[in-house]
Amino acid sequence: MGKRAGAHIVWDWNGTLFHDNDAIIGATNAAFAELGLEPITLEKYRALYCVPVPKFYERLLGRLPTDAEWEVMDATFHRHYAEHRVRCGLTVGAAELLAGWGAAGRSQSLLSMYTHDELVPLVRGFGIEPHFIRVDGRTGPSGGSKAEHMVRHLGALGGVDPERTVVIGDAADDAVAALHVGARAVLYTGGSHSRASLEGVGVPVVDSLAEAVAVAERLAT
Repeated sequence: MGKRAGAHIVWDWNGTLFHDNDAIIGATNAAFAELGLEPITLEKYRALYCVPVPKFYERLLGRLPTDAEWEVMDATFHRHYAEHRVRCGLTVGAAELLAGWGAAGRSQSLLSMYTHDELVPLVRGFGIEPHFIRVDGRTGPSGGSKAEHMVRHLGALGGVDPERTVVIGDAADDAVAALHVGARAVLYTGGSHSRASLEGVGVPVVDSLAEAVAVAERLAT
């Protein structure tokens, strides 16, 4: 397959296309309760969250969790997240932006660190799967960086030019993953990170997905 014409967007899912902040906080606090930690607010979460996730827990515990603690917290988080996510929906305007980007003859794909087997039916249930040339969730252990997953994702797309690819996400790790493969990034403030923490990454930071798409179009031309 030859190079695809035009720009390509790699979308993030959690906190970007999927507005799941309430589910994330509910599941995080359930995990914290396993270690006797006090509940955390969304504001504190957004100020402290980082990848790999055990480092985030270190910021709150004052130490890295033990392997046993991590396993308990991780399992608790995912169990509670699955319960909370059913009350969450797409970010306002997301479906229209996906349709518009595709209608302009450009390609887009989805790469998430949410487990693949749960991601695909969730995306399909919102009726947006046809907008993507590929949907990839995480395979393997949770808690790590997206960078190597991005390498595999772009490699599997076949023909997408990294220099004309823009990653849109809500976390510093999305930008790290983009730079790792020679792509650009735009970070959205509506998800897991505060604006202050995102602005230190050195890529464009926006307050809406519409702005993110507009910036992505400029960056990829």
